[in-house]
Amino acid sequence: MKSRAAGERRGAGPREVLRLLRGHRRWVGLAVLLTLGATALSLAQPLLVKRVIESTSSGHPVGPVIVLLVVFFVAQVLVQGFAQYVVARTGEGIVLGIRLRLVRHVLRLPIAVYDRHRIGDLISRTSTDSTTLRLLIAEGFTDALTGAIALAGVVALMLWLDWLLFLVVLAMVAVASVVVGSVLRGIETASLVTQRATGAMTADLERALAAIRTVRASRAEERETGRIGDGARSAYAGSIRMAKLDAVVTPAIELAVKGSFIVVLVIGGLRVADRQGSLADLAAFLLYMIYLVGPIGMLFQSFSTMKQGVGAYRRVTEVMAMPTEQDTVRRPAPRPVAAPPRTPVLEFRDVWFGYEPHRPVLRGVSFQVPPKSHVALVGHSGVGKSTVFALIERFYEPDSGRILFDGRDISAIGRAEHRARIGLVEQHTPVMYGTLRENLTYAAPDAGPEELERVVELAHLTELVSRLPRGLDTDAGEHGMSLSGGERQRIAIARSLLARPGLLLLDEPTAHLDAASEEALRRSIRETAGECALLVIAHRLSTIRAADLIVVLDKGRVVATGSHDELLDTSGHYRALAGGTRQVVTGGRP
Repeated sequence: MKSRAAGERRGAGPREVLRLLRGHRRWVGLAVLLTLGATALSLAQPLLVKRVIESTSSGHPVGPVIVLLVVFFVAQVLVQGFAQYVVARTGEGIVLGIRLRLVRHVLRLPIAVYDRHRIGDLISRTSTDSTTLRLLIAEGFTDALTGAIALAGVVALMLWLDWLLFLVVLAMVAVASVVVGSVLRGIETASLVTQRATGAMTADLERALAAIRTVRASRAEERETGRIGDGARSAYAGSIRMAKLDAVVTPAIELAVKGSFIVVLVIGGLRVADRQGSLADLAAFLLYMIYLVGPIGMLFQSFSTMKQGVGAYRRVTEVMAMPTEQDTVRRPAPRPVAAPPRTPVLEFRDVWFGYEPHRPVLRGVSFQVPPKSHVALVGHSGVGKSTVFALIERFYEPDSGRILFDGRDISAIGRAEHRARIGLVEQHTPVMYGTLRENLTYAAPDAGPEELERVVELAHLTELVSRLPRGLDTDAGEHGMSLSGGERQRIAIARSLLARPGLLLLDEPTAHLDAASEEALRRSIRETAGECALLVIAHRLSTIRAADLIVVLDKGRVVATGSHDELLDTSGHYRALAGGTRQVVTGGRP
């Protein structure tokens, strides 16, 4: 907690800002150079005005000087306009780079992170917070740098013209600096509160939209509106506080500059009247005071802008600091040897695992899945069936014991290589937004028409494809809601089979199907067993009986294995599962 608090107080320092600028430093440098060029052109203009006044007083021609003044003014406008475009382009480029890095990082976080964090908040950090960072980099950092250099130029010229009048200006600006400095700390805190509230609001909205049918059926629209509205109001309150504090910055600057302008005008006018100074010098000095508003305003406003971006910066860096899932091996891979004739596709050897220390979910689990077999994993809710699948897919690593795939320890195989040999059909069978073809080829984007036709027939999807208006190119709808539950299950099976896995994991495939859909899916499962081994989490007796081998779990242990008939004779626990009801109730993790 202490280190985190220290990190929050530290905010975005120069090193962190430079790290975010990686790959964009040339554009930032160009923006700074252009802004400095425009500043130099503007700083020369008061000197030209001084020259015009002096030439008029001495009777020298002023035409060439006025022409040069006009040229400088036009050049300043053009250069400044181009500089603003470069700053905007750089800002968008930085936002794009941050978003791409965030998306790449978020998609590679360990599964445990998704189990602990709200998905909507991760989405908000990728979208809203990355956009807010544009203020921190493209505007805040660039304005601070160019404002500081321009301020140094104005100060040098004012000192050269009249150091006494400059001290008057400095005293007024110092007072404003104290006020602005105290305000900036409040802006930073309000910014972090606002970004967190926005993330919570996005997470609540994602939660409601993901279950919109349940929300409507439960008549919970007003409750969800209130919940999401609380987050929106918190974000609003933070933004209003930020706006109030930010509103102090500009008036403080203007009060200091305009107040000092009046004082300088009075003092300078008296000195000119007493012939202690020239009118030309006073006019040039007053013009530089007008120009002083720009650099000082840029400097203080950049500090305010960067403080507003600090909240977003912290939330983005929190995600980027999370370790990603590494595609590495834990043990040296053994030398390849010829596999025995009946090497199991999958084998658990005394596997122990718990999501929390000292609270094991699996306790010494051991079982085998023979090649091209159909194995059912059964048991009450919470016995560890879904956890077995999570370990097979290497979403988590076992605390002890070994998991072998085709005779090789899976910890000696890279995650990507291992997962390429396993298909997973989840209980809720996510169907992506897009066409049916895009869904089927999701795991094998280079699959040809013949391969597609093969898995469509194997999963008994031919009739579905033929009656869709555009066949495989028909949109599946959001989350595949235009399809029935059985159709989504068979699409998920076909998608997995297209990658030609050695093992297909089916998580309660018939849990929510009617009799007709269940029969169609059961035919698909039977034919799929000829392609690869099947490991099925099953709760319907009809699905369990179809398996070649049944593995019974209870309290995280394997308590029996065998066929349906064998287990009815030898396992009282299985008899209770099979005979108590036609449906063995199961739930989520573990």
